[in-house]
Amino acid sequence: MKLGFLGATGTVTGSKYLVSSGGDRLLVDCGLYQGVKALRLRNWQLPSADLQGLDAVVLSHAHLDHTGYLPVLVREGFRGPVYCTAPTAMLCSILLPDSGRIHEEDARYANRKGFSKHQPALPLYSEEEAERALTHLLPVEFGAEQAIGDLRAVLRPAGHILGAASVEISERGRRLLFSGDLGRSDDLLMTPPAGPTSPDWLVVESTYGDRDHERVDPIARIASILVRTLERGGTLLAPSFAIGRAQTLLYCFHEAFRRGLAPEVPVYVNSPMATSASELYQLFPDYHRLSAEQCAEVLGRATFVRSVEDSVELTRRGRFPAVIISASGMATGGRVLHHLKGLAPDQRNTILLPGFQAPGTRGDAIARGASEVKIHGEQVPIRAEVVQLDLLSAHADQRGLLEWVGTCRRPPRRVFVTHGETLASDLLRREIAERHGFAAVTPEYRDELDLR
Repeated sequence: MKLGFLGATGTVTGSKYLVSSGGDRLLVDCGLYQGVKALRLRNWQLPSADLQGLDAVVLSHAHLDHTGYLPVLVREGFRGPVYCTAPTAMLCSILLPDSGRIHEEDARYANRKGFSKHQPALPLYSEEEAERALTHLLPVEFGAEQAIGDLRAVLRPAGHILGAASVEISERGRRLLFSGDLGRSDDLLMTPPAGPTSPDWLVVESTYGDRDHERVDPIARIASILVRTLERGGTLLAPSFAIGRAQTLLYCFHEAFRRGLAPEVPVYVNSPMATSASELYQLFPDYHRLSAEQCAEVLGRATFVRSVEDSVELTRRGRFPAVIISASGMATGGRVLHHLKGLAPDQRNTILLPGFQAPGTRGDAIARGASEVKIHGEQVPIRAEVVQLDLLSAHADQRGLLEWVGTCRRPPRRVFVTHGETLASDLLRREIAERHGFAAVTPEYRDELDLR
């Protein structure tokens, strides 16, 4: 069995792992690169030689950094099955076409405004190509074994977001486990991840491998930020991942109002994807902590902005006492850009960044105190209060990652630390070696290892 690293090395995006045995080849995750330009350019450099003869894809969860390259893979000739949980399949049916639309819209806007260096600007893939990729998805249950030649794939609960899984690949009794993105044991919505049991080799994410989350009440903290904003007469804008983060934010504001921690103001969700994803929490109650009644209460407090016309009207209203949750989470595209253009220049408003911001994204620039950012070819001043919180991260922190790795029933032959910035991955590697005595390494892009 061989393992190739085609993404998520030295970065948190572009997750792709190639597992091969004899003539059998499968890809664990098929993610899109996001962030700095050098990484985004990899999306246009087709790894056709690496993926030639691919038999199947197994997805850990629906986020674009794990699924967003699927439309390109299918367009370039992949015809095999894509295994994932049912919630992941449903979320992909929302997320991938939306991603295709955004790629097309951004290309059209760039051509109309003439600010792209490429003439004409082209989308990475279209909505139609994303829809075509969805026909390859095959939902499977947790614990059900899928045969890909001599390889066997099994999905285990990982927490993180709805339907997220760790992926176990085995061959003749030898087991290779991919953590996927691991959730937190104290997550407000998701149940804790299942333990790693006894893998021979372990690939573990390290998004928060260099730090721990604050141990404070996230609901009280968010309520205090909202109160401060309202006292200035401002609007709170939360750029948010549409899947997972947006629903957690809705729960936090619901609880803040219910507990009397902040005055109740309108809460708008201006993201078609977040709107559709929120509805899935009622469809899959076994995959999260909330009851059907609690889901109905949380969603009932929000106004979901569905049409383009309503989105434009909300943007035109400008500043007023309200909360606006809009995608994307790192301000790389989508409707949130229009809200940023209108709200960021006013010091009475607040930009709440509720989680990790990848280097090179607008969200990262804003979090680092940039005085202005470029949006749609224009420099937009940032005068609003900026607050970045790691309290709502859906990722396990360093403490959680070490605890999870430490529950291996016997030492893995090797632990591969991936899906993190270079410093975070290396710090987690050292901690795993020092605390648990496991052999741990941080692989490089395109490394291929023989696991015999």
